[in-house]
Amino acid sequence: MKILGHFGNSYVSIVALDATMATRKISLGPNELRLLFELEKERKSAFSIDDAKRILGESGPSVKNVLYRLKKKGRIDDLEKGKYLLIPARAGYEGAWAELPLLLISHIVDNYYVGFWSALNFWQMTEQVPRTIFVVTTKRRNDLDYGTSRFEFVTISRKKFFGIEEETVAGRTFNISSREKTIVDCLWYPKYSGGLDEVVKAISIASERLDYPTLWEHSKRLGVNVVMRRLGYILELLGLESKLGQEIAGARFNGFMRLDPIGPRKTQGYSKRWGLMVNRSKEELTSWMGH
Repeated sequence: MKILGHFGNSYVSIVALDATMATRKISLGPNELRLLFELEKERKSAFSIDDAKRILGESGPSVKNVLYRLKKKGRIDDLEKGKYLLIPARAGYEGAWAELPLLLISHIVDNYYVGFWSALNFWQMTEQVPRTIFVVTTKRRNDLDYGTSRFEFVTISRKKFFGIEEETVAGRTFNISSREKTIVDCLWYPKYSGGLDEVVKAISIASERLDYPTLWEHSKRLGVNVVMRRLGYILELLGLESKLGQEIAGARFNGFMRLDPIGPRKTQGYSKRWGLMVNRSKEELTSWMGH
């Protein structure tokens, strides 16, 4: 693909290597080229209408007209109201390109981390590929659909906002919960994790990669008592209880809480050691072992 561009009577020439070897030319005006070049110079994959006004030094109506033309030509796309996604020239005339969803999040919300089922997938603790990208943040905001992806935002308190790591995809960084914090969060809200049996499977898959003292400390730091109970119960179920040694040996709990908050209401039995109303059988929680 060859790209040419200059100001004035400008054009971008894209050679499509298809069966007909067709060559299409896209005309870009000087303001369109200026905006694209400056955005790429600033390494912005997403930008706001205020960014466009700053770069172009133009008024609102004029800038909106430039943005409208660039959208029609497949060089930008709507991300959400007032925010746009820059589509690189390598995407071709049809703009058949989508930014890696994980890299879009920092353009939507400031303090965040990718968590729950999405983090399980990233850390290869599940073979499932959820369409929804779960984003944990401290500020409430509406969920967002973009392309084939759905961003679901889970709001938690600042006190529970910890255990975050910075990872890299395609040369760019994003925030994600650590393996241990991912497990703890999933035990807190199995509904965002594919269900409790998916969390049990994740612990089993990652059993040799987890830092168990950190896992236990995170479960205590979260300050949600039932998470410690579920963690202890599942480690015992999988024969991994010894990984925590004395950390877990003295744990005692008063009263009873539900093992699976989204499971059947009917209780099958009680775990006195972990203070849990058991509403999912061992066979149900480990049915994946036979696959």
